[in-house]
Amino acid sequence: MNSAPPPDTSVIPVHVAIVMDGNGRWAEERKKPRLLGHKAGVKSVRTVVETAREIGVKHLTLYAFSTENWARPSLEVKGLMSLLDSYLKSERKTMLKNDIRLKCIGQRKRLPPDVRKTMDWVIDATDQCSAMTLNLALSYGSRSEIVRAARQLAGQCVDGRLNVDELDDQKLSNHLYTAGQPDPDMFIRTGGEKRLSNFLLWQVSYAELYFTDIKWPDFGRDQFLEAVADFADRQRRFGKTGSQLSKE
Repeated sequence: MNSAPPPDTSVIPVHVAIVMDGNGRWAEERKKPRLLGHKAGVKSVRTVVETAREIGVKHLTLYAFSTENWARPSLEVKGLMSLLDSYLKSERKTMLKNDIRLKCIGQRKRLPPDVRKTMDWVIDATDQCSAMTLNLALSYGSRSEIVRAARQLAGQCVDGRLNVDELDDQKLSNHLYTAGQPDPDMFIRTGGEKRLSNFLLWQVSYAELYFTDIKWPDFGRDQFLEAVADFADRQRRFGKTGSQLSKE
């Protein structure tokens, strides 16, 4: 891994969120089973994680499996879970070597027991790593995440531990899966679709959106750096005018 960021990435997003779309269609275009597309996509995961760590991204969230994905054919779901288990086992040493902490966001209890066991093993092993946090969104859905947070806050109000007038953005954020992490600066979606697909709806409120037709198995180092370079060229105003920012 190189020690210095490439010269064309002068502004690095702190937190990047990615919808890794297009694996199945990539395989179908090649007359291959969809699962082979997901296997090819694992290589892109390794490349993007390594590149993000190299250039100084502090948080990387990958949408690996949504709550809606459970409705896919059982054979494909089983294959995806097997790929996830293999990825975690194979990448543990690399994460430790590169000081990457693993976290899982989503409904972890719905994952197969063997996958949860492997996940916990890697999470515990990398708990003290601090250079970058890799969030794998698994069995994740943003609407259910927000409802979960609202229920927790409502319970605190009912119990008298919280006054309803004290509710604000920060308190809700503190009850999301990403509590303690900054919101994404950049949202990337591969595969040609242009929608959020129930991914980090609260957290990406001010993220820069980047869509590409490139399917995930073909999204590598150069494509990721191109997206980051596009981010660097944007002016993030957060409701202010450009002239206001120029005076700050």
